[in-house]
Amino acid sequence: MAGQEAATVMIGADEVRAAVPMPTAIAALQGALREGLDPETDPARSVVPVEHGQLLLMPSQSRHYAGVKIASVAPANPGLGRPRIQGNYLLLDAETLTPLAVLDGVALTAIRTAAVSAAAADLLADPGAERLVVFGTGPQAHSHVEALRAVRPLRHLTVVGRDPARLRSFLQAYEDSALTVVEGGPRAVADADVVACCTSARTPLFDGAILPPHATVTAVGSHEPDAREVDDAAVRRSTVVVEARTAALREAGDIIQPVRAGVLNPETLVTLAALVRGTAVVDRSRPRLFKSVGMAWEDLVVAGAAYEAVAGTGGGRGGPDGGE
Repeated sequence: MAGQEAATVMIGADEVRAAVPMPTAIAALQGALREGLDPETDPARSVVPVEHGQLLLMPSQSRHYAGVKIASVAPANPGLGRPRIQGNYLLLDAETLTPLAVLDGVALTAIRTAAVSAAAADLLADPGAERLVVFGTGPQAHSHVEALRAVRPLRHLTVVGRDPARLRSFLQAYEDSALTVVEGGPRAVADADVVACCTSARTPLFDGAILPPHATVTAVGSHEPDAREVDDAAVRRSTVVVEARTAALREAGDIIQPVRAGVLNPETLVTLAALVRGTAVVDRSRPRLFKSVGMAWEDLVVAGAAYEAVAGTGGGRGGPDGGE
């Protein structure tokens, strides 16, 4: 794009969702990894504590795009009727660093987080997986139901939530769906094919000892070393897959704490890239755990796909992430 004037495109939440349907986002993330994108090179997330939460800065780059997400995390917001996570994404041309688009960061985050989980579950979960247990009743829980339904023939959904009103609202959203939807407790994982942990919990959500050997768990709730959703028993029993070893060992309490306790050897961590490229062998006799902290390359891939759809470039800039 050198030498060209580029108008910055504003892409709102509804436009982001319309531009990147969940199957498209999943395919774009898998395709970017398959074609050589290396998550280990992603810059570390900058986290700035502020009085009522955190400010996050997440930059990344590929062959054709650069970009940065500026997001805020305000734990008290759900009680005020506002999103816990808010922000925007600035997409730039890689060569000139000319702004191309500003995207709604909440919609982008909701899509890419669940799409990354589904990209992993697509390669980890049993092909006939029908029973999903979701911990959480927020936007990520809804997005994970959508994303996981895109890769597996789910028929039964159990929802575990702490707030009765939010739980009722969540269940009502699926009354007219093809899913059988029920309220449940932590022991529901004993009958699960897939478990999605989408909470702000600081301590484990369920007893990993009762997790079936065929089950796949995705845990996305935290990116802090002192917070975790999955216990040592689940980690010990599972093949553990991460987006990048560097990020997991820096940010993921679900990984860092078992490593410190001697429960998990970091050398055994499987990366999502290796999984996608077929260079990792997964033991199907054990549970599979995918721990995501959310990385900047994921935002970049999905933002690039959204921009190409809205701007009508048709993905012709070099691949599913418009880059690698």
